[in-house]
Amino acid sequence: MHRHRELCERAVDPLEIAAGLEAHGVTDRTAARFRHRDVFSLAEEMYARVPRDADPPQEREPTAAGPGARGGWAVLALLPGALCAAAVAGVRFTDGQPRLVVATVGALAVALGLRVALRRGPLHAPSGTTSGTRVWTLWLIAYAFLGDGLLRAGLDGGPDDLWPLATAPVLALALACAPATWCAHLLSVRARRKLAASRGLADFADSVKPLLVGVFGLYLCALAALLALCGALLDEPAAYAGAGALGTLLLLARLLAAHGFTHAPAVVLCTAGLTEALAPATVFASRLPGCAFLNAPVRALVDAWGPGAVPALVCGTAALLLLVHATRTLTRASAHAAPSGAT
Repeated sequence: MHRHRELCERAVDPLEIAAGLEAHGVTDRTAARFRHRDVFSLAEEMYARVPRDADPPQEREPTAAGPGARGGWAVLALLPGALCAAAVAGVRFTDGQPRLVVATVGALAVALGLRVALRRGPLHAPSGTTSGTRVWTLWLIAYAFLGDGLLRAGLDGGPDDLWPLATAPVLALALACAPATWCAHLLSVRARRKLAASRGLADFADSVKPLLVGVFGLYLCALAALLALCGALLDEPAAYAGAGALGTLLLLARLLAAHGFTHAPAVVLCTAGLTEALAPATVFASRLPGCAFLNAPVRALVDAWGPGAVPALVCGTAALLLLVHATRTLTRASAHAAPSGAT
């Protein structure tokens, strides 16, 4: 009680104390030393024993469930996709210098729309925690737009002119911002309900793991459908492997950051971005005298699976690492103790 007195005094319910105790390393075995069957039971006693004012504490307002709050971020989640669709249409219907202007303005508008959409809602991360990952996120998206064509042109001796641009995957990723936000909201709401019904940390973790996998699978289905739709409308390859792996990576990174786990996403995104940059860098470096061997690994990979194999392999591996990390961190009670950015 003395060690965690501040936690107990500011808590609005025993669940918040239980989550805080877990974050400090208190387990059900530790609770047994204090003659309690689990951390939840220990938290209930600690909550009851802390002196409080005569007025009963106000319950935490369910901001995520309010129609006004939910409508706000739910509509904003559509903004990146709408702006990207307008930019793609503008690029398709223009040529020459106006096309470059439209593409530049469209890219800036989509980046601004994405920032606005992520400032509210269940994917909102605490201020200052995503500044280190923003550059790498933009780089990975830029590679999805430019990288495959540049890599193929570099291996063929070019580029002599503007290489082919992949607009369909980028449009699908922008449109996928909406289902990603809604899936994150679903995870947050259902996890809070399971937290209220659980009677132990292990019990809660076991109940949240299927929920996390289910929400993750739901997003993958939505992303695959958007890739197929955009590929058909724009008459371009859908790039299921590369764009799908990138979308999965970005969702997991943002989901972890929104729940307070920022270190692993930053490291993984940085590593993935550097690895993708290394592929075209070795191709062009191989043109230097005596350096022809540098592009051998990339050429072998592209000849076997196409240029899309590079982002598929890099982002797929990075997403798998974050998924394993998420199953260990997002199943903790402390990750769902309060609604994360739901307003």
